[in-house]
Amino acid sequence: MAAAKSDAGSGIGGDLDVRIARELLETARGTGVSLTGPGGLLRQITKTVLEAALNAELDEDLGYGKGDRTGKDTTNERNGTGSNTVTTDIGEVRIKVPRDRDGSFTPQIVPEHARRIEGFDEAIISLYGKGLTTGDIQKHLFEIYDADVSRDLISSITDKVLDEMKLWSSRPLARVYPVVMIDAIMVKIRQGSVANRPVYVAVGVDTAGERDVLGMWVGTGGEGAKEWVTYLSDLQNRGVEDICLIACDGLKGLPEALNSLWPRADIQLCVVHLVRASLRYASKRYWGQITKSLKSIYTAPNSEADQVLFEEFADEWEDRYPAMIRMWRTSWENFVPFLEFPPDIRKLVYTTNQIESLNARFRQATRRRGHFPTDQAALKVLYLVIRKPLKNRTNITGKTVSWKQALNTLSIYYGDRINAQ
Repeated sequence: MAAAKSDAGSGIGGDLDVRIARELLETARGTGVSLTGPGGLLRQITKTVLEAALNAELDEDLGYGKGDRTGKDTTNERNGTGSNTVTTDIGEVRIKVPRDRDGSFTPQIVPEHARRIEGFDEAIISLYGKGLTTGDIQKHLFEIYDADVSRDLISSITDKVLDEMKLWSSRPLARVYPVVMIDAIMVKIRQGSVANRPVYVAVGVDTAGERDVLGMWVGTGGEGAKEWVTYLSDLQNRGVEDICLIACDGLKGLPEALNSLWPRADIQLCVVHLVRASLRYASKRYWGQITKSLKSIYTAPNSEADQVLFEEFADEWEDRYPAMIRMWRTSWENFVPFLEFPPDIRKLVYTTNQIESLNARFRQATRRRGHFPTDQAALKVLYLVIRKPLKNRTNITGKTVSWKQALNTLSIYYGDRINAQ
C-alpha cells in the first residue's frame, strides 16, 4: 500500500512536487527574480534542463563524459558550443548547444536548427482546430507564453497536417458498413466571390459499432446524380463493397447515385429533415398541428398503419399545401424502410442526427473565420476537428439499446451481408 501511495499525488511524489514548488518560489523571492517573464526563474531552469540534456546526449554519442579522459576511445571530442533560440511552453529560451569536432553529433532533444521544441506545434494545431484564427493564436501565445510568433509561421505549422489529411482521405476502408450517414454543412469559401458551399460528410458505422468519418468533399451547390457518383466512388475505390442502410437528407441526385453504386442498400431519408422541409411550405400558425400529425406517421407501428395515417394527413392538408404533400409522396419510398425495424432500433436509422454533433463541432471551428480562401483551407480546419476518434462509439443508439442488440437485429434483415467478425 505504501508504494501505491507513493505513486499517487498525495504520497512521496506529491510531497516532492510541493517541496520543489516552494523552493522555486523562495528562490525567486530571495533573488528578486520573477518566476515567469523573459528573465524569469522558470525560463532559466528550462535553459539549464535543456542544456544538461543536450550535454548528456553528447556524452552518450562520444562514449565518455565531459572531463572523463579515461573513458575516451575515439578521436572525436567536444568542440565548444553553438547557440540556438527555441520556443518552449513558457516562451523563447536561448540555449547553448554542444558540438563535436567531426560534426557527427545529431541532437534529439532539440534537433539541429530546430526553433520549437516538440509539443509547441501540436499546441498551435490544436488551437487552430478549436476555431481560433491565426490572429487569435498569435495573441494567445504572446499573452500566455510571451512568445512572439508570426501569423505566417502559424499557418505553416498548421499546413503540416495537409500531408496527414491526404493520407487520411486515401486510407483503406472496411468492406461492409451496416450503416452510413451522409449530411452536409455549409461553409463560406471564396470562389471568385465569397459564397456558401456545401461540404458533404459521410460517417460510417462498422460491424463493431465504431463510428468513423469516411470522407469529406466540397461541393459546388448544384450537384446531381453524376456529381454524387464522383464523390461517393471515392468510398468504393477505397474498399467499401456493400452498405446495408444509408441515412441521408434528400439531397438532389443522391438516392440515384447511391443506388447505382450499392444497388442492394436501403436508403432512408432523414425524417427530421423531411419534417423541417414540410414546415417550410406551411404557415407558422399550423406548425404545431402538422408536426403532431407527422410524429404519428413516423412513429407508426408498421408500414401499413403508416400509409393509413399519411393518407389522413394528405386529405387534411393537400388542398392548402399541395407542394408539401407532393414532397412526401415523392420521398415515400425512401421514407418507410426504418419502419421494418423494432422501435428502439429505428433511432439508429431514421435520422442523421448522429452526425449533427459532429456538425456542431464543425460550426464551432468555422464560425469565427468568416470565410476560407480555398477549398483546401476549409477541409484542413474540418479535418483538424475529426483527428480524434468520434465519441460515444460503443452505444451509438442511445442509452437503452447497445450496438450488439442493433447488430443482431440488423443481421436478421441483412443476413450474410453483415460480417460480425
